[in-house]
Amino acid sequence: MGDPKKIRKKYDTPRHPFEGERIKAENQIVGAYGLKNKRELWKAESELKKYRTNAISIQASLRLNDARAVEQVKSMIGRLSRYGILSENATADDILALNVQSFLERRLQTLVMRKGLARTPGMARQLIVHGHISIGDRKVTIPGYKVLKLEEESVSYAANSPLTNELHPMRIVGEKKREEAAAGPEAQKGDGR
Repeated sequence: MGDPKKIRKKYDTPRHPFEGERIKAENQIVGAYGLKNKRELWKAESELKKYRTNAISIQASLRLNDARAVEQVKSMIGRLSRYGILSENATADDILALNVQSFLERRLQTLVMRKGLARTPGMARQLIVHGHISIGDRKVTIPGYKVLKLEEESVSYAANSPLTNELHPMRIVGEKKREEAAAGPEAQKGDGR
């Protein structure tokens, strides 16, 4: 059974560590999503592999209209639709069509960047780790947190963060207002002359 205090790995490493094509593909994904290291990518790949393996093992039973298999597929699709990875009317074939990017898109770090709260994935990661991002009233400091579909709208700057000020220099949303504020006094000086 094992020691309950021993922490188990949540990912599988590649079987062949030195494959050039795989390394290039991994580096592109790590750079595009601003991941800290390849371990975060491998966690997403392991999660995808778990869902695919379950869907493949259930498919034979689905052809025979097994009630238990249908229920298992519904629960998997329900779980994936709560995270916004699949739609609610998806099938087992849709689970097999998933890729790693569909899981990485649901990370808090990616959603912060996609919502325009940060310029780059690295900046998004820094804002999250330093406690400037909250989901609803709850501050979240884990960049790899998988955001539920219901929580997606409530991702914003934390209430006590200095970034709530629209004129803060790190904010993207307030760039136009900063430009207007900076141009305002100059425009007034030009009019007064």
